[in-house]
Amino acid sequence: MTIEGLGFRYPDGHRALDGVDLRVHPGERVAVLGPNGAGKTTLALHLNGVLQASEGSVQIGQTPVGRANLKEIRRRVGIVFQDPDDQLFMPTVRDDVAFGPRNLGLDRDEVAARVAAALDKVRLSDVADRAPHHLSFGQRRRAAVATVLAMDPEVLVLDEPSSNLDPAARRELAEVLLELDVTVLMITHDLPYALQLCPRSVILADGRIQADGPTAELLADEPLLARHRLELPYGFAVSQTRASSGS
Repeated sequence: MTIEGLGFRYPDGHRALDGVDLRVHPGERVAVLGPNGAGKTTLALHLNGVLQASEGSVQIGQTPVGRANLKEIRRRVGIVFQDPDDQLFMPTVRDDVAFGPRNLGLDRDEVAARVAAALDKVRLSDVADRAPHHLSFGQRRRAAVATVLAMDPEVLVLDEPSSNLDPAARRELAEVLLELDVTVLMITHDLPYALQLCPRSVILADGRIQADGPTAELLADEPLLARHRLELPYGFAVSQTRASSGS
């Protein structure tokens, strides 16, 4: 994934992105850190064409993100939104996970195989026939991940994946994400989760990439975090944990 000079201004004139440059290699897990209002979600929505760049470009492999390529881009780049209920709307979890593959025109056996594989990856095979609104919030978050995995994406974009999760649900989601064999871009202001899941992080503030490096090094730089209104939880030491290098 290559982002060059990406700029975007909302209709009210607010400039959310101002020359973002970022390259993410296949198989990397990268966290995009920043306070609320930094432009993180705006950046995520450019990666599969929900928003169109005002300036600059986004490429997935050699394919530019643009109106002419939206179908291919949205197959290759899956976004898991912060609210899982934005992605779960069918009568059962199985139906939700099958929705995307069916829209690709795949045959019944291929759809069934993709659904089974995606649910197995997120450890929800046993709730496939339940209504999504009967699941816990953590289960719904993982079900939303499964709806994207069933499309067999190259890039998985996660928007604040740890928000509103209790400690057990955070752990369960982390275990799932660490086992995935895809490129991951995680949008978050949850610094411990970034450290746990992403060996590399970038800090986005004022619409620009302000720092890029190993997550542990960035989080150990207290003046850097303070400049960009990022804070570790009270009592948390970066040496307590470290990102897995499984990518």
